[in-house]
Amino acid sequence: MPDGAVIFLRKHGNPQGPRLVLSHCNGFAADTYYPFWSLLADRFDLVLYDFRNHGWNPVDPRLAHNIETFVRDNRVIVKAIAEYFGEKPMIGVFHSMSAVTAILQLAESDEFAALVVFDPPTCPHGRESQDVKKMAGAMASKARQRQDRFRNPDEFTEQLLRAQVYERLQPGVADLIARTTLRRTADRGTAYELCCPREYEANIYDQLYDSAVASEIISLPCPTKVIGADPVVPLSFLPSVDLSNMVALDYDFVPETTHFLQLEEPQECVDRTLDFLVRERLA
Repeated sequence: MPDGAVIFLRKHGNPQGPRLVLSHCNGFAADTYYPFWSLLADRFDLVLYDFRNHGWNPVDPRLAHNIETFVRDNRVIVKAIAEYFGEKPMIGVFHSMSAVTAILQLAESDEFAALVVFDPPTCPHGRESQDVKKMAGAMASKARQRQDRFRNPDEFTEQLLRAQVYERLQPGVADLIARTTLRRTADRGTAYELCCPREYEANIYDQLYDSAVASEIISLPCPTKVIGADPVVPLSFLPSVDLSNMVALDYDFVPETTHFLQLEEPQECVDRTLDFLVRERLA
């Protein structure tokens, strides 16, 4: 990135297929979504990346870590993908934080041929939402208090398995989360630490409300599919959209899922993604 941040791109899937660009939610990594994107690998050319200070990327405390910076990063990443992997229309497939970032990015550009966004916390037309504001504050507070060092990934896995918010995950996904969001401690000791430091994660939740209100999903310049969690399931985070605008949106939800729907019902999420892309003649 122009400020010196390092972001690794990696390529999977069918190089002859349409290109999907995928990323993750706050605190996770693109590799965490393997149960979802692996189902698309036979048909699509997949490019994965983690946001700065997440996943494969090194943490640099000297550099900015905020949604405005993420939007600028995304513009550089899109150009780098074309430069290193060749020109091809790109379809963005994003979840939560990365979805909001892509929506803000496309407010001033047309870099994607289409967008599939999973459970984006958005409030079209600046709609006031005390629910979003309250939830963002609570999540930031919780992130600042979370355990950030572990003896090994198994300790983190056991913690995830005890958490009610993750009770709908597919078998093995808790272990996948642990192994894709931890790294050896910076002192190269035997312990592990979060790839995305907890204060960085909390800072993004602090910004979530303002970014959600700014996200004008209805006026994007490309075909856009919104796939949300089941709005009546407990712990489903928040409604993905202002429901009063559903008629104007290509919106669907996956029954019996929470905010982590791609890790709970990956095949259902893939099916909805494919239905949209086929309908738009992009797959």
